[in-house]
Amino acid sequence: MEYAIEVQGLTKHYPGFTLDHVSFSVPAGSIVGFIGENGAGKSTTIKALLRLIRPEEGEISLLGKKDGAAFREIKEQIGAAFDESYFPDNLRIKDVDRIMRSIFKTWESDKFLSYCRRFELPGKKTVKEFSRGMKMKLSIAAALSHQTKLLILDEATSGLDPVVRSEILDIFQEFIQEEDHTVFLSSHITSDIERIADYILLIHKGRILLFEDKDTLLYEYGIVRCTREQADRLDQKQVVGRRENQFETEVLVKNVRELQEKPGLVVDRASLEDILLFTVKNGMEEKRR
Repeated sequence: MEYAIEVQGLTKHYPGFTLDHVSFSVPAGSIVGFIGENGAGKSTTIKALLRLIRPEEGEISLLGKKDGAAFREIKEQIGAAFDESYFPDNLRIKDVDRIMRSIFKTWESDKFLSYCRRFELPGKKTVKEFSRGMKMKLSIAAALSHQTKLLILDEATSGLDPVVRSEILDIFQEFIQEEDHTVFLSSHITSDIERIADYILLIHKGRILLFEDKDTLLYEYGIVRCTREQADRLDQKQVVGRRENQFETEVLVKNVRELQEKPGLVVDRASLEDILLFTVKNGMEEKRR
């Protein structure tokens, strides 16, 4: 299998936070949803991938190239967008096109302007006059318009209304129709990730807790709603996390198909949000122990 991103032992220390020997590999031609609570390490990981920060330890390979001269060869094939637009307020679309053409040898004006028309971005207005959604569309249009093979997005759909988010997610799915195209998408909107991702990467407090094929994850995981005594009798090796209230105990399990056949248990399918909440809660409890 070819990998668009390979990370081994990535470590970065900040006061009060450590990205702790993070390792994962992203298959080429896939969409990976990178999830975790605020402050979990998503942005730190992405900044390290894009060489915006220097980690203390670890090795990163993008599109088969590692640090140094080899990485510079493929920089133009990597597109990135963040939760804010960084284009100067006084620019118009034609100005962005002209500037990007001077920066990227592989810049594709026709593709960029085509995306701008598709996104219905106003050519006569400046970036300052754009809505937040328009600014994000402009950033994504630019990220896709220099023969991009790897698209890295850090909360690029956050704060957008559902209609705009749906439109942008459609673009991402179209982008990976070419088999050598890959999307690495960080988002706290689990419904977006659940809709388009092929794989789920979960980080919590600087550590990777889970990396799994999404369909397998949603098919195998489930929530058992039962009494505390019934929860204690479950195979604890299959228990991912649990939470209790005065009425019932909810347990996230990995073997949902087996438990659906047992009498006396109410078993529901787990959403990606359920898996995130239970896994993170379990990770916090294990750390306290």
